[in-house]
Amino acid sequence: MPATDLTRALAQALHGDVESDATARALTTMDASNYRRVPQAVVAPRDTADVAETLRICREHATPVVPRGGGTSIAGQATGTGVVLDFTRHMRRILDLDPASRTAVVQPGVVLDDLRAAAAPYGLTFGPDPSTHSRCTLGGMIGNNSCGSHSVAWGTTADNLRSLRVVRYGGGDTLHLGRGLPDAPPGLHEFAADHLALLRTGFPELPRRISGYALDALLPEHGPDPARALCGSEGTLAVVTEATVRLVATPGARALAVLGYADEAAAAEAAPGLLPYGPLTVEGMAADLVREPAGLPRGAAWLFVETGGDTPAEAHAHATRILRAADALDSTVVTDPAAMRTLWRIREDAAGTATRMPDGTEAWPGWEDCAVPPARLGPYLRDFRALLAEHGLNGTPYGHFGDGCIHVRIDFDLLTDDGVARFRRFSEDQADLVVAHGGSLSGEHGDGQARAELLPRMYGDEMVGLFTRFKDLWDPDGGLNPGILARPARLDENLRFAVLPRRPVDVAFGYPHDGGDFSAAVRRCVGVAKCRTQKAGPDVMCPSFRATGEEAHSTRGRARLLHEMLAGEVITDGWRSTEVRDALDLCLSCKGCRTDCPVGVDMATYKAEFLHHHYKGRLRPAAHYAMGGLPRWLRLAAPLAGLLNALARVGPLAALAKRLGGIDPHRTLPVLARRTFRSWARVRRAPSAGPDVVLWPDTFTDHLSPEVGRAAVRVLEAAGRTPVLPRRGVCCGLTHVSTGRLDAARAVMRRTLDRLDHAPGTPIVVLEPSCAATLRTDLPELLPDDPRAARLAASVRTLAQYLEEYAPDWTPPRLDRRIAGQTHCHQHAVLGDAAERRLREKAGLTGELSGGCCGLAGNFGFEKGHWDVSVACAEDQLLPSVRAAEPGTELLADGFSCRTQLDQLAGRRARHLAEVLAEGLDGR
Repeated sequence: MPATDLTRALAQALHGDVESDATARALTTMDASNYRRVPQAVVAPRDTADVAETLRICREHATPVVPRGGGTSIAGQATGTGVVLDFTRHMRRILDLDPASRTAVVQPGVVLDDLRAAAAPYGLTFGPDPSTHSRCTLGGMIGNNSCGSHSVAWGTTADNLRSLRVVRYGGGDTLHLGRGLPDAPPGLHEFAADHLALLRTGFPELPRRISGYALDALLPEHGPDPARALCGSEGTLAVVTEATVRLVATPGARALAVLGYADEAAAAEAAPGLLPYGPLTVEGMAADLVREPAGLPRGAAWLFVETGGDTPAEAHAHATRILRAADALDSTVVTDPAAMRTLWRIREDAAGTATRMPDGTEAWPGWEDCAVPPARLGPYLRDFRALLAEHGLNGTPYGHFGDGCIHVRIDFDLLTDDGVARFRRFSEDQADLVVAHGGSLSGEHGDGQARAELLPRMYGDEMVGLFTRFKDLWDPDGGLNPGILARPARLDENLRFAVLPRRPVDVAFGYPHDGGDFSAAVRRCVGVAKCRTQKAGPDVMCPSFRATGEEAHSTRGRARLLHEMLAGEVITDGWRSTEVRDALDLCLSCKGCRTDCPVGVDMATYKAEFLHHHYKGRLRPAAHYAMGGLPRWLRLAAPLAGLLNALARVGPLAALAKRLGGIDPHRTLPVLARRTFRSWARVRRAPSAGPDVVLWPDTFTDHLSPEVGRAAVRVLEAAGRTPVLPRRGVCCGLTHVSTGRLDAARAVMRRTLDRLDHAPGTPIVVLEPSCAATLRTDLPELLPDDPRAARLAASVRTLAQYLEEYAPDWTPPRLDRRIAGQTHCHQHAVLGDAAERRLREKAGLTGELSGGCCGLAGNFGFEKGHWDVSVACAEDQLLPSVRAAEPGTELLADGFSCRTQLDQLAGRRARHLAEVLAEGLDGR
């Protein structure tokens, strides 16, 4: 889009970023809701002056403004048609933290977990904690009056707000709002005085009443408190530029009482009776949200009741008292921090996992968080289930049972006219049901576009009329987030699905979990943005976002660009889109999102699909030919390995080779094996140790690290098995897949299936995790109609998986040493590493391997232009853990990429687990 008068004026006046290109606009068309609105521009202000100037210029150009935090709002209030204010880039500082007064002063873009981390050394925290705590911002929490699981103990955001600095539409003066402060728009106190009776009687008494404007905060007995009245206004009144918040003392120790019940209604009815015992949380969920065993007690629904104390014993005793008081079917107390994190992850990921029903059907927000008085929750849930059945719908309720607040995703059909009409009818009936139980249409996430139209059913026309007058006092021009709360848009307008193709797009992969529909695969991303966390941990997703901090390089950002590519409105050149190509360029194809994303977005597959179409019939980057065809080039080079290694040590020749191959000049070319693994195996006289197992000679093991293959042969034979290699050359097609050469990948895969000569069902041990993952997932998804592909995929095992399954009585050598290194990202995402952990434990290898991604990621780290991001990914977890390792620590990395990255960036040699075990056999 060419620069408009508006964007030119903004760019000239602001110190921050002003963007109106297709990428910036496409990234902000949606939040985590069902809605989509296309903005004209995105502004990332650097300070309050930038915010004021933006609001002044937008008023002059009659352009609406919507402030946006982490973009995780579920009701549509973080989308807009004018200018989006993105606070996450620059205005994200903690300006002050005072342990004595237990307060903090923050800018609106501060991520909640960053504030909690800053407060933790003082034994303090910010009480409200939505499940998006690793990426939601304080500004967004104030906009929605967010709550979280600990609200039974510490209240909502409004309960923890001391004061605000805000700017109104049009710029003007900054207002300082707080209890008893006179700084407020003209007429506000007169407005409250004129309507005291209605303000005192028109609001239901319940802990999670978030819907509408909090006009009762203007009552004299409540302060009055304009800051609290603004909290939850969803960016419609003023723009927050600074907030002073209250911090609370965090317990020294915690325990988790997990209570099992026959059904969710029984759990809901039990929840209020636990509140007098002072728990920190009373969270509930039913069995249809738990997709795999998680160590839960017996039952079909559970309450998670967290307790605190000064010591572990005190926290445990508190939890035990709750167990005795609860009339539960079964129960347990969990005190191990790792086990507690595992259980809490099930609950926190629910906003994503609930978007897919157990049968794979899509489910959506829309009635995500209504609340009723806690004592009414059991009857309400029964009536709610009956209403779902009446409309032929299904949902998975869960949420804050102690506060009477229920989250649910429902399998609405939002793609057809009939489905959208049913969505409206259900919404109207659901609003009536909530009101009949004395509840609030929103109990946490705000009304947005999803529910604001229905507020008259809850409050009546007179109160809703006051809402409109209140909005006009603050924003008489109506420029802040129009269509939200006051004079709302219809709940069935602006649905994000309406712009997508009605027929399946022609694609190469099978997308078995999405009915073969690429649009459905892209729709998986609902925007909860777990991929936007900057905190390192055991997960992999999303290494490129952690390296750059840019939305375009997050899994969500890329999914949004693909969505807009399919829509064709903002991104207009389809598969040829340079915007999508550039965003995907820094995707490492780590596959981390396949597992770590709560809804299983698989960006590595989407990237391969896009590259396949983008370059169809066109010249590709040199790296696609050099590294995409790596197996062929290595086979041709094998007879000349010694000569080529010598030539690679000649600087100018190596530089020329890297330039021709699209390889980054910082990289060192790998050393070719003088003797391949296959040639060694052909001449070796192998003993017959026992039943055959196929040992897959992947390209990396065969030509670059044959010592790994030789070590694996020794280990398998020591375990009483006879490893055999396929008689003819085979290849998984990995390098073709990662460069999007999918026609070539399918040809290689078909040839491999033709050449395999082992008996069906014979296990296949694959030593390179990326090759094993390709055979396990990409092979059957690229050849869905070939039954041999599925059989081969089912036969694939890692070395540890094979030994555990087929040689369970074998005892590995006892090595007794510390380890550090890297779990391959494909191992984490596709194969799992539980068997490897158990095998290491048996061998006395203690310690943890790094999460995240090493940053080399096959061809990614070798490609020209990727060096900085590759190094940043390695510095995220891997390199710091290796530097911190004690002398004598064994460095483990089963992936060739991980070993290469450590060698080239740290000068340290890591080994495959097979090598370490084989070395240990010598000592027996």
